[in-house]
Amino acid sequence: MSTEVVPVFKIIPTTQKYDWGKIGSSSKVAQFAVSSKIPGFTLESHSSYAELWMGTHPSSPSHLLSDVNQTLASYLASHPELIGEKVISRFKDAGASEGNLPFLFKILAIGKALSIQTHPDKATAEKLHKEQPTVYKDANHKPEMAIAITPFTALCGFLPLPKIAAYLSSTPEFAASIPPSIAEKFIVISQSPNPSGPAEKAALKDLFAAVMTAQPALFANQLDKLVQRYTNGGETDTERDVKELVLTLYTQFPGDIGVFCAFVLNYVKMSPGEAIFLSAGEPHAYISGDIVETMATSDNVIRAGLTPKLRDVPNLIAGLTYEASEPSKHLVRPAPFHHAQHTVLYDPPIPEFSVLRVEVKGGDHEAHPPIEGPSVAIVTEGYGRITWGDADPLEIRKGEVFFIGAGAGLQFSSGGGDALNIYRAYVDVHG
Repeated sequence: MSTEVVPVFKIIPTTQKYDWGKIGSSSKVAQFAVSSKIPGFTLESHSSYAELWMGTHPSSPSHLLSDVNQTLASYLASHPELIGEKVISRFKDAGASEGNLPFLFKILAIGKALSIQTHPDKATAEKLHKEQPTVYKDANHKPEMAIAITPFTALCGFLPLPKIAAYLSSTPEFAASIPPSIAEKFIVISQSPNPSGPAEKAALKDLFAAVMTAQPALFANQLDKLVQRYTNGGETDTERDVKELVLTLYTQFPGDIGVFCAFVLNYVKMSPGEAIFLSAGEPHAYISGDIVETMATSDNVIRAGLTPKLRDVPNLIAGLTYEASEPSKHLVRPAPFHHAQHTVLYDPPIPEFSVLRVEVKGGDHEAHPPIEGPSVAIVTEGYGRITWGDADPLEIRKGEVFFIGAGAGLQFSSGGGDALNIYRAYVDVHG
Protein backbone atom coordinates (compact mmCIF):
# COMPACT_ATOMS: atom_id res chain seq x y z
CA MET A 1 0.00 0.00 0.00
CA SER A 2 1.46 3.38 -1.00
CA THR A 3 1.77 6.12 1.57
CA GLU A 4 0.14 9.46 0.73
CA VAL A 5 2.69 12.23 0.27
CA VAL A 6 2.25 15.03 2.79
CA PRO A 7 2.45 18.39 0.98
CA VAL A 8 3.57 20.48 3.97
CA PHE A 9 6.50 19.52 6.20
CA LYS A 10 9.34 21.05 8.16
CA ILE A 11 12.87 21.21 6.80
CA ILE A 12 16.25 21.88 8.40
CA PRO A 13 18.05 24.98 7.10
CA THR A 14 21.81 25.49 7.33
CA THR A 15 23.75 28.31 8.98
CA GLN A 16 26.76 30.03 7.44
CA LYS A 17 29.50 31.85 9.35
CA TYR A 18 31.14 34.70 7.46
CA ASP A 19 33.23 37.56 8.76
CA TRP A 20 30.52 40.13 7.96
CA GLY A 21 27.81 38.39 9.99
CA LYS A 22 26.42 39.58 13.32
CA ILE A 23 28.00 38.14 16.43
CA GLY A 24 26.44 35.40 18.55
CA SER A 25 22.90 35.92 19.80
CA SER A 26 22.69 39.38 18.22
CA SER A 27 22.32 37.65 14.83
CA LYS A 28 18.85 36.83 13.54
CA VAL A 29 20.41 33.74 11.97
CA ALA A 30 21.53 32.49 15.37
CA GLN A 31 18.26 33.50 17.00
CA PHE A 32 16.24 31.51 14.48
CA ALA A 33 18.57 28.52 14.78
CA VAL A 34 18.19 28.49 18.57
CA SER A 35 14.43 29.08 18.72
CA SER A 36 13.73 26.41 16.09
CA LYS A 37 16.17 23.97 17.69
CA ILE A 38 18.10 23.13 14.52
CA PRO A 39 19.54 19.65 15.12
CA GLY A 40 23.22 19.81 16.01
CA PHE A 41 23.33 23.61 16.28
CA THR A 42 25.25 25.03 19.24
CA LEU A 43 25.40 28.79 19.71
CA GLU A 44 28.93 30.16 19.91
CA SER A 45 28.90 33.59 21.51
CA HIS A 46 31.88 34.92 19.53
CA SER A 47 31.03 33.49 16.09
CA SER A 48 29.73 35.59 13.18
CA TYR A 49 26.41 34.11 12.03
CA ALA A 50 25.78 35.61 8.60
CA GLU A 51 23.31 33.51 6.61
CA LEU A 52 20.55 30.95 6.96
CA TRP A 53 20.11 28.90 3.76
CA MET A 54 16.76 27.32 2.91
CA GLY A 55 16.59 25.29 -0.27
CA THR A 56 18.31 22.75 -2.46
CA HIS A 57 21.58 24.43 -3.47
CA PRO A 58 24.21 21.66 -3.35
CA SER A 59 26.72 23.81 -1.46
CA SER A 60 24.54 23.67 1.65
CA PRO A 61 21.25 21.84 1.10
CA SER A 62 18.32 21.66 3.49
CA HIS A 63 17.27 18.30 4.94
CA LEU A 64 13.96 16.89 6.09
CA LEU A 65 13.30 17.31 9.81
CA SER A 66 11.56 13.93 9.81
CA ASP A 67 14.63 12.28 8.24
CA VAL A 68 17.82 14.27 8.84
CA ASN A 69 19.76 12.03 6.45
CA GLN A 70 17.62 12.95 3.44
CA THR A 71 18.09 16.17 1.53
CA LEU A 72 15.11 18.17 0.38
CA ALA A 73 16.29 17.79 -3.22
CA SER A 74 16.41 13.99 -3.07
CA TYR A 75 12.95 13.87 -1.52
CA LEU A 76 11.49 16.18 -4.16
CA ALA A 77 13.15 14.14 -6.92
CA SER A 78 11.26 11.10 -5.59
CA HIS A 79 8.01 13.09 -5.37
CA PRO A 80 7.97 15.43 -8.38
CA GLU A 81 4.31 16.26 -7.83
CA LEU A 82 5.47 18.49 -4.96
CA ILE A 83 7.30 20.69 -7.48
CA GLY A 84 4.60 20.50 -10.14
CA GLU A 85 4.71 19.65 -13.84
CA LYS A 86 4.78 23.25 -15.07
CA VAL A 87 7.73 24.20 -12.87
CA ILE A 88 9.65 21.05 -13.79
CA SER A 89 9.09 21.76 -17.48
CA ARG A 90 10.00 25.47 -17.21
CA PHE A 91 13.15 24.91 -15.15
CA LYS A 92 14.37 21.57 -16.49
CA ASP A 93 17.75 23.12 -17.34
CA ALA A 94 18.14 24.10 -13.67
CA GLY A 95 17.61 20.50 -12.57
CA ALA A 96 14.00 20.75 -11.42
CA SER A 97 13.38 17.14 -12.41
CA GLU A 98 16.17 16.17 -9.99
CA GLY A 99 14.40 17.98 -7.16
CA ASN A 100 16.23 21.31 -7.41
CA LEU A 101 14.21 24.41 -6.66
CA PRO A 102 14.71 27.36 -9.03
CA PHE A 103 15.28 29.69 -6.08
CA LEU A 104 17.39 29.85 -2.92
CA PHE A 105 15.85 31.46 0.17
CA LYS A 106 18.01 33.09 2.87
CA ILE A 107 18.10 35.16 6.02
CA LEU A 108 21.08 37.55 6.19
CA ALA A 109 22.31 39.18 9.42
CA ILE A 110 24.73 41.91 8.34
CA GLY A 111 27.05 43.37 10.94
CA LYS A 112 29.76 44.52 8.54
CA ALA A 113 29.57 45.63 4.90
CA LEU A 114 29.55 42.95 2.23
CA SER A 115 31.82 43.32 -0.78
CA ILE A 116 31.25 45.61 -3.74
CA GLN A 117 29.83 42.98 -6.07
CA THR A 118 27.63 42.02 -8.95
CA HIS A 119 26.10 38.81 -10.25
CA PRO A 120 26.52 37.49 -13.81
CA ASP A 121 23.77 36.94 -16.32
CA LYS A 122 23.18 33.37 -17.51
CA ALA A 123 25.60 33.48 -20.47
CA THR A 124 28.35 35.04 -18.37
CA ALA A 125 27.77 32.56 -15.55
CA GLU A 126 28.19 29.67 -17.96
CA LYS A 127 31.40 31.17 -19.32
CA LEU A 128 32.88 31.90 -15.88
CA HIS A 129 31.94 28.47 -14.56
CA LYS A 130 33.69 26.84 -17.49
CA GLU A 131 36.81 29.00 -17.11
CA GLN A 132 37.04 29.11 -13.28
CA PRO A 133 34.92 26.31 -11.82
CA THR A 134 36.56 26.54 -8.39
CA VAL A 135 35.59 30.23 -8.11
CA TYR A 136 32.26 30.29 -9.98
CA LYS A 137 30.82 27.00 -8.86
CA ASP A 138 27.64 26.86 -10.91
CA ALA A 139 26.48 28.02 -14.33
CA ASN A 140 23.35 29.89 -13.25
CA HIS A 141 22.56 33.56 -13.00
CA LYS A 142 21.67 35.15 -9.66
CA PRO A 143 19.08 37.92 -9.74
CA GLU A 144 18.14 38.65 -6.14
CA MET A 145 15.66 40.49 -3.94
CA ALA A 146 16.23 41.74 -0.38
CA ILE A 147 13.37 42.53 2.00
CA ALA A 148 14.28 44.39 5.19
CA ILE A 149 13.17 42.79 8.46
CA THR A 150 15.05 45.40 10.52
CA PRO A 151 16.39 48.82 9.45
CA PHE A 152 18.67 48.03 6.50
CA THR A 153 21.24 50.01 4.51
CA ALA A 154 22.83 49.18 1.17
CA LEU A 155 24.62 50.47 -1.89
CA CYS A 156 22.68 49.58 -5.02
CA GLY A 157 23.09 50.66 -8.62
CA PHE A 158 24.86 53.70 -10.02
CA LEU A 159 23.95 57.17 -8.84
CA PRO A 160 22.46 59.60 -11.39
CA LEU A 161 25.33 61.05 -13.42
CA PRO A 162 24.92 64.66 -12.14
CA LYS A 163 25.16 63.41 -8.55
CA ILE A 164 28.46 61.62 -9.26
CA ALA A 165 29.72 64.77 -10.98
CA ALA A 166 28.76 66.82 -7.92
CA TYR A 167 30.88 64.54 -5.73
CA LEU A 168 33.80 64.87 -8.15
CA SER A 169 33.54 68.65 -7.82
CA SER A 170 33.07 68.76 -4.04
CA THR A 171 35.43 65.97 -2.98
CA PRO A 172 38.99 66.74 -4.09
CA GLU A 173 40.35 63.51 -2.59
CA PHE A 174 37.97 61.46 -4.74
CA ALA A 175 38.77 63.48 -7.87
CA ALA A 176 42.52 63.21 -7.25
CA SER A 177 42.29 59.40 -7.35
CA ILE A 178 41.06 59.45 -10.97
CA PRO A 179 42.99 60.52 -14.07
CA PRO A 180 42.02 64.17 -14.77
CA SER A 181 41.06 63.49 -18.39
CA ILE A 182 38.52 60.86 -17.34
CA ALA A 183 37.06 63.03 -14.56
CA GLU A 184 36.79 66.10 -16.80
CA LYS A 185 35.11 64.15 -19.61
CA PHE A 186 32.65 62.63 -17.17
CA ILE A 187 31.69 65.98 -15.64
CA VAL A 188 30.90 67.35 -19.11
CA ILE A 189 28.83 64.37 -20.25
CA SER A 190 27.00 64.10 -16.89
CA GLN A 191 24.75 66.96 -18.02
CA SER A 192 23.40 64.92 -20.92
CA PRO A 193 19.61 64.55 -21.02
CA ASN A 194 20.08 60.91 -22.05
CA PRO A 195 21.94 59.13 -19.22
CA SER A 196 21.37 55.72 -20.84
CA GLY A 197 22.96 56.66 -24.15
CA PRO A 198 26.03 54.73 -25.33
CA ALA A 199 28.41 57.68 -24.85
CA GLU A 200 27.07 58.30 -21.36
CA LYS A 201 27.39 54.65 -20.40
CA ALA A 202 30.90 54.57 -21.80
CA ALA A 203 31.88 57.59 -19.70
CA LEU A 204 30.45 55.99 -16.57
CA LYS A 205 32.28 52.76 -17.33
CA ASP A 206 35.56 54.64 -17.80
CA LEU A 207 35.07 56.47 -14.51
CA PHE A 208 34.16 53.36 -12.53
CA ALA A 209 37.01 51.37 -14.08
CA ALA A 210 39.41 54.17 -13.12
CA VAL A 211 38.19 54.01 -9.52
CA MET A 212 38.33 50.23 -9.18
CA THR A 213 41.73 49.87 -10.85
CA ALA A 214 43.38 52.82 -9.11
CA GLN A 215 46.76 51.94 -7.62
CA PRO A 216 47.22 52.23 -3.83
CA ALA A 217 50.03 54.73 -4.40
CA LEU A 218 47.43 56.99 -6.04
CA PHE A 219 44.38 56.65 -3.79
CA ALA A 220 45.49 55.47 -0.32
CA ASN A 221 46.84 58.83 0.81
CA GLN A 222 43.83 60.63 -0.65
CA LEU A 223 41.49 58.30 1.23
CA ASP A 224 43.32 59.01 4.49
CA LYS A 225 43.02 62.75 3.84
CA LEU A 226 39.29 62.40 3.16
CA VAL A 227 38.66 60.52 6.39
CA GLN A 228 40.73 63.02 8.36
CA ARG A 229 38.71 65.90 6.91
CA TYR A 230 35.42 64.19 7.74
CA THR A 231 36.61 63.32 11.23
CA ASN A 232 37.39 67.00 11.79
CA GLY A 233 33.92 68.05 10.59
CA GLY A 234 35.11 69.45 7.28
CA GLU A 235 32.53 67.88 4.96
CA THR A 236 30.70 70.02 2.42
CA ASP A 237 26.92 70.18 2.14
CA THR A 238 27.08 67.85 -0.86
CA GLU A 239 29.07 65.27 1.09
CA ARG A 240 26.99 65.33 4.24
CA ASP A 241 24.69 62.50 3.15
CA VAL A 242 27.61 60.07 2.70
CA LYS A 243 29.95 61.15 5.51
CA GLU A 244 28.65 58.50 7.92
CA LEU A 245 28.89 55.80 5.25
CA VAL A 246 32.47 56.73 4.29
CA LEU A 247 33.63 56.66 7.91
CA THR A 248 31.90 53.32 8.53
CA LEU A 249 33.41 51.67 5.47
CA TYR A 250 36.85 53.08 6.22
CA THR A 251 36.71 51.75 9.79
CA GLN A 252 35.76 48.29 8.52
CA PHE A 253 38.09 48.28 5.50
CA PRO A 254 40.87 50.84 6.02
CA GLY A 255 42.71 51.74 2.85
CA ASP A 256 40.25 49.90 0.56
CA ILE A 257 39.36 51.48 -2.78
CA GLY A 258 35.77 50.28 -2.27
CA VAL A 259 35.23 53.17 0.19
CA PHE A 260 35.17 55.53 -2.80
CA CYS A 261 32.12 53.67 -4.15
CA ALA A 262 30.13 55.82 -1.73
CA PHE A 263 30.50 58.56 -4.36
CA VAL A 264 29.41 56.36 -7.27
CA LEU A 265 26.59 54.09 -6.02
CA ASN A 266 23.18 54.88 -4.52
CA TYR A 267 23.11 54.75 -0.71
CA VAL A 268 19.69 53.54 0.46
CA LYS A 269 18.24 53.36 3.96
CA MET A 270 15.27 51.03 4.22
CA SER A 271 12.64 50.34 6.87
CA PRO A 272 11.23 46.88 7.66
CA GLY A 273 9.01 45.68 4.83
CA GLU A 274 10.79 47.66 2.12
CA ALA A 275 12.50 45.71 -0.66
CA ILE A 276 15.03 46.09 -3.47
CA PHE A 277 15.63 43.93 -6.53
CA LEU A 278 19.00 43.59 -8.25
CA SER A 279 19.20 42.01 -11.67
CA ALA A 280 22.37 40.82 -13.38
CA GLY A 281 25.05 43.44 -13.83
CA GLU A 282 23.89 45.79 -11.06
CA PRO A 283 26.68 46.77 -8.62
CA HIS A 284 25.74 46.62 -4.96
CA ALA A 285 26.92 46.06 -1.40
CA TYR A 286 24.78 45.40 1.65
CA ILE A 287 25.97 47.53 4.57
CA SER A 288 23.97 46.70 7.69
CA GLY A 289 20.75 45.14 8.96
CA ASP A 290 18.74 41.93 8.71
CA ILE A 291 17.01 40.85 5.52
CA VAL A 292 15.10 38.09 3.83
CA GLU A 293 16.97 37.42 0.59
CA THR A 294 15.73 35.39 -2.35
CA MET A 295 17.67 34.61 -5.50
CA ALA A 296 17.87 32.24 -8.42
CA THR A 297 19.66 29.09 -7.27
CA SER A 298 23.25 30.18 -7.57
CA ASP A 299 26.20 31.20 -5.44
CA ASN A 300 28.02 33.21 -8.12
CA VAL A 301 29.45 36.51 -6.89
CA ILE A 302 31.91 38.77 -8.76
CA ARG A 303 33.72 40.91 -6.17
CA ALA A 304 35.89 44.01 -6.51
CA GLY A 305 36.16 45.85 -3.19
CA LEU A 306 35.47 45.85 0.57
CA THR A 307 36.48 42.22 0.89
CA PRO A 308 39.39 39.99 1.87
CA LYS A 309 38.11 37.43 -0.67
CA LEU A 310 39.20 37.02 -4.28
CA ARG A 311 38.62 40.16 -6.33
CA ASP A 312 37.78 39.81 -10.00
CA VAL A 313 37.88 43.45 -11.10
CA PRO A 314 38.08 42.82 -14.88
CA ASN A 315 34.97 40.62 -14.94
CA LEU A 316 33.07 42.97 -12.66
CA ILE A 317 33.83 45.99 -14.84
CA ALA A 318 33.00 44.06 -18.02
CA GLY A 319 29.68 42.72 -16.74
CA LEU A 320 27.92 45.83 -15.44
CA THR A 321 24.96 47.46 -17.19
CA TYR A 322 26.06 51.03 -16.38
CA GLU A 323 22.46 52.12 -15.92
CA ALA A 324 22.51 55.27 -13.79
CA SER A 325 19.29 56.08 -11.94
CA GLU A 326 17.60 57.11 -8.73
CA PRO A 327 17.45 54.27 -6.18
CA SER A 328 13.68 54.04 -6.66
CA LYS A 329 14.42 52.03 -9.81
CA HIS A 330 15.44 49.11 -7.62
CA LEU A 331 12.50 49.21 -5.20
CA VAL A 332 9.94 46.40 -5.20
CA ARG A 333 6.65 47.69 -3.86
CA PRO A 334 4.40 45.15 -2.11
CA ALA A 335 1.07 44.45 -3.78
CA PRO A 336 -2.14 42.66 -2.69
CA PHE A 337 -2.13 38.89 -2.90
CA HIS A 338 -5.44 37.52 -4.21
CA HIS A 339 -8.08 38.20 -1.53
CA ALA A 340 -5.79 37.64 1.44
CA GLN A 341 -6.25 40.19 4.22
CA HIS A 342 -2.89 39.83 5.98
CA THR A 343 -0.51 39.05 3.09
CA VAL A 344 1.39 41.17 0.61
CA LEU A 345 3.25 40.08 -2.52
CA TYR A 346 6.74 41.06 -3.66
CA ASP A 347 6.89 40.14 -7.33
CA PRO A 348 10.18 40.98 -9.12
CA PRO A 349 10.32 40.81 -12.94
CA ILE A 350 11.75 37.29 -13.19
CA PRO A 351 10.16 33.82 -13.28
CA GLU A 352 12.28 32.10 -10.62
CA PHE A 353 10.58 33.46 -7.50
CA SER A 354 8.15 35.75 -5.75
CA VAL A 355 7.84 36.30 -1.99
CA LEU A 356 4.82 36.67 0.29
CA ARG A 357 4.93 38.44 3.64
CA VAL A 358 2.27 37.18 6.05
CA GLU A 359 1.42 39.11 9.23
CA VAL A 360 -1.42 37.50 11.17
CA LYS A 361 -2.48 39.28 14.35
CA GLY A 362 -2.82 37.32 17.57
CA GLY A 363 -5.80 34.96 17.46
CA ASP A 364 -6.50 35.69 13.77
CA HIS A 365 -5.99 33.56 10.65
CA GLU A 366 -5.14 33.89 6.97
CA ALA A 367 -5.93 31.68 3.96
CA HIS A 368 -3.71 31.20 0.90
CA PRO A 369 -5.15 29.66 -2.27
CA PRO A 370 -3.23 26.84 -3.99
CA ILE A 371 -0.08 27.87 -5.83
CA GLU A 372 1.00 25.74 -8.80
CA GLY A 373 4.65 25.67 -7.78
CA PRO A 374 6.66 24.82 -4.64
CA SER A 375 7.27 27.13 -1.68
CA VAL A 376 9.71 27.47 1.20
CA ALA A 377 8.66 29.54 4.22
CA ILE A 378 10.13 30.71 7.51
CA VAL A 379 8.47 32.01 10.66
CA THR A 380 10.20 35.24 11.70
CA GLU A 381 7.94 36.10 14.66
CA GLY A 382 5.38 34.37 16.87
CA TYR A 383 3.91 30.90 16.74
CA GLY A 384 0.79 29.23 15.41
CA ARG A 385 -0.34 26.47 13.08
CA ILE A 386 -0.87 25.58 9.45
CA THR A 387 -3.87 23.58 8.26
CA TRP A 388 -4.63 22.12 4.83
CA GLY A 389 -7.35 19.78 3.67
CA ASP A 390 -8.33 17.23 6.29
CA ALA A 391 -4.80 16.78 7.62
CA ASP A 392 -3.79 17.34 11.21
CA PRO A 393 -2.49 20.89 11.76
CA LEU A 394 1.25 21.57 11.75
CA GLU A 395 2.44 23.57 14.73
CA ILE A 396 5.00 26.26 13.79
CA ARG A 397 7.11 28.71 15.77
CA LYS A 398 9.75 31.42 15.32
CA GLY A 399 12.74 30.25 13.28
CA GLU A 400 11.12 27.12 11.87
CA VAL A 401 11.28 26.50 8.14
CA PHE A 402 8.79 24.46 6.17
CA PHE A 403 8.17 23.32 2.61
CA ILE A 404 4.82 23.67 0.84
CA GLY A 405 4.14 21.48 -2.17
CA ALA A 406 2.54 22.63 -5.41
CA GLY A 407 -1.24 22.88 -5.31
CA ALA A 408 -1.66 22.97 -1.52
CA GLY A 409 -4.17 25.51 -0.23
CA LEU A 410 -3.34 26.65 3.32
CA GLN A 411 -4.62 28.45 6.36
CA PHE A 412 -2.26 30.11 8.85
CA SER A 413 -3.48 30.73 12.40
CA SER A 414 -1.73 32.80 15.04
CA GLY A 415 -1.44 30.95 18.32
CA GLY A 416 -1.23 33.75 20.85
CA GLY A 417 -1.31 37.43 21.59
CA ASP A 418 1.67 38.20 19.38
CA ALA A 419 1.52 38.40 15.60
CA LEU A 420 2.57 35.43 13.49
CA ASN A 421 4.98 36.68 10.80
CA ILE A 422 5.97 34.44 7.90
CA TYR A 423 7.92 34.95 4.68
CA ARG A 424 7.08 32.52 1.90
CA ALA A 425 9.16 32.23 -1.29
CA TYR A 426 7.58 30.42 -4.20
CA VAL A 427 7.62 29.90 -7.95
CA ASP A 428 4.38 29.91 -9.92
CA VAL A 429 4.58 29.35 -13.66
CA HIS A 430 1.42 30.22 -15.53
CA GLY A 431 0.20 28.87 -18.82
